[in-house]
Amino acid sequence: MGAIFSEDGVVETFQNDKDALAAAENDVAVVEMSQIGRIRVTGEDRIRFLHNQTTADFQKLKDGEGCDTVFVTSTGRTIDLAKAWVMKNSVILFVSPSQRQSLCALLNKYIFFADKVEVEDITDKTYYFTLVGPNSSKVLDTLGLEAIKDKPYGSFMHYAIEGTPVTVGVGSGLASPGYSFMLSTDTAGIVWEAILNAGAVPMGAAAWEQLRVWQGRPAPGRELTSEYNALEAGLWHTISMTKGCYIGQETIARLITYDGVKQQLYTVHMNGYAEPETEITCNEARVGKLTSCVEAKEGSEHSHVGLAYIRRKSGGENLVVDIGGVSGRVVEASFVKYALPPQ
Repeated sequence: MGAIFSEDGVVETFQNDKDALAAAENDVAVVEMSQIGRIRVTGEDRIRFLHNQTTADFQKLKDGEGCDTVFVTSTGRTIDLAKAWVMKNSVILFVSPSQRQSLCALLNKYIFFADKVEVEDITDKTYYFTLVGPNSSKVLDTLGLEAIKDKPYGSFMHYAIEGTPVTVGVGSGLASPGYSFMLSTDTAGIVWEAILNAGAVPMGAAAWEQLRVWQGRPAPGRELTSEYNALEAGLWHTISMTKGCYIGQETIARLITYDGVKQQLYTVHMNGYAEPETEITCNEARVGKLTSCVEAKEGSEHSHVGLAYIRRKSGGENLVVDIGGVSGRVVEASFVKYALPPQ
């Protein structure tokens, strides 16, 4: 199936977006996501170092375990939502493409003279695929990778597919079930073909962006900016309240303690398209701002789906709003959380 690439080498589409989205919803799709940044952190102090840099509790994680975590500023504002795999001698961070270079620079900035930590960008040395959809596990069965299926979210295992080393982790990066594959650039084609032969439908970046918005995953430059903190973005599941100090910890703890979250990220079912950054009103009063907008699923009662920050005092689910002349209804986003999970 012919792939169409962007100027920077990203597979935008396999010219099958409708089929790929249907597969992700009802069967299984495989997404070529090698634009996602991969950063390897090594050295004796790597766990302590990352524990102090992000919101997750790295010191609880063992070899073969992983988690989602957020890089935030000293005031709790969001930089990026990342995934981490803790390996025997390293930690692999999966970060947004737009944040790859800046996060490498940020991590290096905080390595002090006595720290035994090294940071390496391995994006160009590796490939990254994601399985997404309710039948993702069937692909693993076909490929002989079934041992990972019952592991917790974030867990990963090392395998060989047709003699090719590959690391497979639990989680699609969305609310839908799925798995992630990291492997070398030399053998990526062999594994990609094996996944397709196992029944997965290929998906490009354009369809993935639609799926991201449908499921409510926040992205840098859209929902993750210096305007919003990690709690407003609904990333409660990434935050440890028991780990102690880290960058931004005081602000986030204060927001939780004093119920200081003033706006929250929601999905909006819209009856037309509106540009991101459009003001959202209800009864002529400003209640929020649109951050993303894509076409809705085929057959939906609404034509478009948006992500938006809505003021808490204005209401939440089922609030009827106006987005620059387009009517919409607010619903909870499936990826994010609206309260702190049990610690």
